Amino acid sequence: MKALGKKDDRRRRRETVVSICLFVTLLLLAPFLAPYDSIQVDPVNRLLPMNGSHLLGTDHLGRDLLSRLLEGAQTTVGVSFLIMLIVLLIGIPIGLLSGFAGGIIDRFFMRMTDAFMAFPDFIVAIVLSGLLGPGLMNLIIAIATVKWTSYARLVRSTVINEKEKTYIIVAELNGVSKFRIMTKHLLPYVIGHVMVLGTLDIGKVILMIASLSYIGLGAQPPSPEWGAMLNDGRAYFHTAPHLMVVPGLAIVFVVLISNLLGDRLRDSYDVKIGGS
Repeated sequence: MKALGKKDDRRRRRETVVSICLFVTLLLLAPFLAPYDSIQVDPVNRLLPMNGSHLLGTDHLGRDLLSRLLEGAQTTVGVSFLIMLIVLLIGIPIGLLSGFAGGIIDRFFMRMTDAFMAFPDFIVAIVLSGLLGPGLMNLIIAIATVKWTSYARLVRSTVINEKEKTYIIVAELNGVSKFRIMTKHLLPYVIGHVMVLGTLDIGKVILMIASLSYIGLGAQPPSPEWGAMLNDGRAYFHTAPHLMVVPGLAIVFVVLISNLLGDRLRDSYDVKIGGS
């Protein structure tokens, strides 16, 4: 049984390392692997099937699909990581302050989060994107606005449970400042919980980015982005199905990898993500 447990641990570590390497490759190396200019139009070679010159074929404007897929990975995955960074920078401090301070501060922030969470986050993101207008920057603002609430509530509930522990009470009795308690004691404790939720959320954010771009509220032409590529290929699905199948499979694959990484981190940190 012990040997079996060690074997499972090694398998989990390998899966975690492979998942992290994949994300790093998509963010840093994918554009350099593109064989062609992703926005170069070539009407003569439009709608080509998969062949030796164009491994994934070309789109309706003759652009190499593999090149657009690789450069689009940096947009789709990179923007999702940027959104998660913004969300964490907003949600973690609010959750720490709300959970540790309590009282009127806690009530104010929790009523704010309740207002955002009263509606499905995707619907709110669509409304905000529509009000702000199409574009990646507005898309980032819209998604970050609706995603920070779950992190604030997670951190708040974790801090409320943890601040009753003996070492926190002793630190307060010894005159340690509240800011130092939050940053030196509570923050390291909540990082594991936040990492798990954040990794699981990467897939959801990627789907939101692709969905908003698909309906024209995200990346704008000729920028390669997986959701926008799906929209471009919609009119040619019967004659050139690879225009939708390729970016669709890429989205599914990356979302599955992010969920796998989140599951492995959850096992490692023994974190249970539930309601707050």
